[in-house]
Amino acid sequence: MAEQVPKSVLFVCLGNICRSPIAEAVFRKLVADQNVSDKWVIDSCAVSDWNLGRAPDARAVSCLGSHGISTAHRARQITKEDFATFDYILCMDESNLRDLTRKSNQVKNSKARIELLGSYDPQKQVIIEDPYYGNESDFETVYQQCVRCCRAFLEKTR
Repeated sequence: MAEQVPKSVLFVCLGNICRSPIAEAVFRKLVADQNVSDKWVIDSCAVSDWNLGRAPDARAVSCLGSHGISTAHRARQITKEDFATFDYILCMDESNLRDLTRKSNQVKNSKARIELLGSYDPQKQVIIEDPYYGNESDFETVYQQCVRCCRAFLEKTR
């Protein structure tokens, strides 16, 4: 029997220090809890180059920690190769979607399905707002949205 090729998902936001690392960490935990980590390649990145190499925002790390999740992620910017290697690129808002669609049009062998992560939200909150200028409760809102969306995404892609 042929070995199954892992599926791959890349979570994207503007700076890769708030929303996308939360989504990445949440999804990693979900696949680990369901014993399917070996079936997934998971990462996150930014549309911008503002935070390259930085750890996630301390409030994002604190929020994840309060739910028993850790992250060692370092911010990176999306590359042309990402469009050719990832099956899914899930972003947080319309601005991310526009930027990613524009960038993917510049890649000859783009195979990635680019979508809003929020399109999987059973509560229909399609946009995951940037909590950067907010407070801890805004990070908790992002976390809860990511949990709902990542669960639904995992269920749909089984």
